[in-house]
Amino acid sequence: MTGVLIEPPADGADEATAEEHAAHLEETLLQARALIESTVSLYRQRPATASAVAPTDIAVLGEALDQVIGRARHSVSVALTGSGEFADSVLRLLALAPPGAALRVLCSAEAADASLARLRRLPGAQLEVRVSERELREIAVVDGSAALVRGAAQSDGPQATVVNDAAAVRALELLFAGAWARGRKLADHLGLSPRLRSELTRNILERLRAGHTDDTAARDLNVSLRTYRRHVAEIMRELDAHSRFQAGARAVELGLLSG
Repeated sequence: MTGVLIEPPADGADEATAEEHAAHLEETLLQARALIESTVSLYRQRPATASAVAPTDIAVLGEALDQVIGRARHSVSVALTGSGEFADSVLRLLALAPPGAALRVLCSAEAADASLARLRRLPGAQLEVRVSERELREIAVVDGSAALVRGAAQSDGPQATVVNDAAAVRALELLFAGAWARGRKLADHLGLSPRLRSELTRNILERLRAGHTDDTAARDLNVSLRTYRRHVAEIMRELDAHSRFQAGARAVELGLLSG
């Protein structure tokens, strides 16, 4: 398999547990992300040698995913951001996962809508699908022992990084767990109207939660006061909320706002 193997970080990765305070977990996740991105950046900046392994590019991305996800025995956690070769390969391989394997698929709203039919056909015994409104990085973590991270496009094309180091894989698991906890169930996502999924709705809900006055919020969003109040009334009706506070609580429950 073509790929980049990340060497163990010098100072290790934080081993936060589910019982730790949420603030401490968030700090750990941020530190893990910085550690991973720093390690990958340093690796890519090293002078090339005859024995260096080339980064995985789009031409062999499917092969790399075959090697990582195809060996799954117990669990696969993946994040999808849209359609394309990564999503196509991941969904094909998940359909072939061994019986009993726990499958967790975290999608952007775009990916969930684009791949809905295929997601519904995946084996359902231990399958969970959630939708995140936050920015995601396309990754796959398998059995807690290997991972693949889809990188941003480089001058020579899209790349991916294969991770086999236990500490780095654990850090990626923590990153995924944090994003997963903030996602909403696929059924809840499908039950939302297009209005509630819009950027404008999210901006209004954030201002309601922050306690902004209608005048201030309307100016921030560059809409008239009358239009702003009409949007608020429509959002409350969509959320079946009888007060602005209740609308905020319902928005958090549905994953429209982070808790």
